[in-house]
Amino acid sequence: QVQLVESGGGLVQAGGSLRLSCAASGRAFSNYVMGWFRQAPGKDREFVASISRAGISTYYEDSVKGRFTISRDNAKNTVYLQMNSLKTEDTAVYYCAAALWRGYGRPRRDEYDYWGQGTQVTVSS
Repeated sequence: QVQLVESGGGLVQAGGSLRLSCAASGRAFSNYVMGWFRQAPGKDREFVASISRAGISTYYEDSVKGRFTISRDNAKNTVYLQMNSLKTEDTAVYYCAAALWRGYGRPRRDEYDYWGQGTQVTVSS
């Protein structure tokens, strides 16, 4: 069992930056692929970024490439999402998720085993 708690959300002007954190409790954090997802009002939850267990491989949704960076610190059981050059369309609730997944590439949304409660990110114009 893994509990995930996100933090770092808030209100920021367009062009600004935020750093989200997701602290994991439980065992063997380094066994999990970690991902960030987001859900805007009236929309489906969408993939944002993921990182492999050792932090070697990362994947990004096209609209955030070059602006967002996912990283992890396995010693601190924490995954981060650095968000720069924020746009109003980045406004959403951001969720972190953990997957005990052993495939190639990255897990699908339904292959994540644990989810956090989410943190609101609001980007104003």
